[in-house]
Amino acid sequence: MEIWPAIDLRGGKCVRLKQGDYARETVFSDEPATMARQWVSRGAQFLHLVDLDAARGAPIPENRQAIADILHAVDVPCQLGGGVRDDAAIDDLFGLGLSRLIVGSAALKQPDWFARMCDRYPKRLAAGIDARDGMVATDGWLETSQRSAVDLAKDLRSKTENIAAIIYTDIAKDGMLSGPNLEALAEMRAATDIPVIASGGVTTVEDVRQLTAQNTHACIIGRALYDGCLDLPAALAAVTEVLQASGGDSANA
Repeated sequence: MEIWPAIDLRGGKCVRLKQGDYARETVFSDEPATMARQWVSRGAQFLHLVDLDAARGAPIPENRQAIADILHAVDVPCQLGGGVRDDAAIDDLFGLGLSRLIVGSAALKQPDWFARMCDRYPKRLAAGIDARDGMVATDGWLETSQRSAVDLAKDLRSKTENIAAIIYTDIAKDGMLSGPNLEALAEMRAATDIPVIASGGVTTVEDVRQLTAQNTHACIIGRALYDGCLDLPAALAAVTEVLQASGGDSANA
């Protein structure tokens, strides 16, 4: 299982929100690139970036510069979500050197377009499916749709084989340090053959062990790392331990 430390950007700074609420923000660093180097120095092989301003439809140059600085500072694959809604944004962001982009609201609202873009960039676009009580939330989590997360995943998979992954976030868990929604993740994994990446609530080494044991493809960890609840090297070691105990190959985690 891959572990992706999260770097959420707002106003050019590294922040974390509770349950996607922009009024409940904690600033962790004024220099996101320094934070990126810190996670890589502690063993991170991937980084998950989010442009929170762009997610609300208000991209700012400070975040764009922070993204460029992170990509210059580290030599690991970086994926980005937030405000990826049209062809121009996708072409532009890939031009910066990002490895993968996450499409959220636009995948729900324009599934045929999303499928075409997946075919244009095979295995480089992930569907960001954020759910509140099992229903898809959109527009920076400000709106809740009438579409279930599982139904959206099935629909997208029926349109293309080239989706890189589903980034599944349970909003009730995000930033709350309460553990992931293992049942919802299991349901999502059972719905399609698209790799599922867990996001939201991963707090302890035991959470990491459970996600690894149930064959979750990857997990994104945010506030737990920043608050010191979870040590990144310990989390990475837990993945290896579970895989070795089950006879798995950590190289393919």
